[in-house]
Amino acid sequence: MAEKTFWGIHSGRMGEADSLFLTESVVGLGDLKLGDLSKIKSDRESFKKIFTDVYPTSKPGAILIWAGQMFRFMYEMKMGDIIIYPSKIDKEIHIGRVTGDYHFYPSKVFPHLRSVEWLKSIRRTSFSQGALWEIGSAQSFFQVKNYAEEFLTALKEKTEPEEAAPEETEEIATIMEDVETQTQDFILKQLNSNYKGEALEVFIVHLLEKMGYHARQTNKNTPSVDIIAHKDVFGFEAPLIKCQVKSEEGAIKLEPVEKLYSRVNQGEYGLFITLSDYGDKVRDFEAAKHNLRLIDGYELADIILEYYDELDTKYKNVIPLKKVFLPSLSK
Repeated sequence: MAEKTFWGIHSGRMGEADSLFLTESVVGLGDLKLGDLSKIKSDRESFKKIFTDVYPTSKPGAILIWAGQMFRFMYEMKMGDIIIYPSKIDKEIHIGRVTGDYHFYPSKVFPHLRSVEWLKSIRRTSFSQGALWEIGSAQSFFQVKNYAEEFLTALKEKTEPEEAAPEETEEIATIMEDVETQTQDFILKQLNSNYKGEALEVFIVHLLEKMGYHARQTNKNTPSVDIIAHKDVFGFEAPLIKCQVKSEEGAIKLEPVEKLYSRVNQGEYGLFITLSDYGDKVRDFEAAKHNLRLIDGYELADIILEYYDELDTKYKNVIPLKKVFLPSLSK
């Protein structure tokens, strides 16, 4: 099994295909307009052409990503490969083995399907943050490389029986999820109410410093870059991070992200932080850039929670939180 390729897949932004994946033992991609792609010549250029024909107004970069994902799903993912599906519905990581070739089912919510055998489902909290970041890719279908060994280990480990009854476990999990969501919402409300514009930049500089970086605001005549961050005192050692911060409401459009990235030189990294979120085209742009990271409001809230104990008192007073004890789902 160690020689198998590991793949990750999502079931839509809101988990639209979750039931299809888990009850019918399949994984798939959704685009009815493309029709049956088994009739298309099995090379990337042919896939690029069909996507361009169906979506003539889309940007070439987006076409390249979409066509590449579908081509890999059909031809590069082999029977016997391992598929990892993070469910947005039950909040578990489902790991399976690919058992079938491509088939087109126009009546399904995701019509481009391949059959799988689900082998194991594991709580998200069993994995490292790095592994969760990797399978949280903005792309619908992607190869898992950096943390494949961690998922393989989890698949091989024996699952211990739970002491709590299924109903009790589900209730506890729901409570914990509600607390987490409400806490994230509270943090974002406090940030929106108290830190706008430059005030949010100052807070992000402080947060980056607590994360182990040396950070500073740029001069106001530096377009599209609000903060510079680096690991060493002088900023000589890589990586150099150029960051833009937005506190305005509404989803971030592509233009400001492109402007930030235009300021990122070779060997540098771009970081865009917003209290809101991003549109699909912006996430597609991020997926195509190895040195660009977009942080939305809820991701920022999670980072704040992780480093909350390190924050200065003046920030804790604005975002007052206290530790609570919840029932444990594991020994």
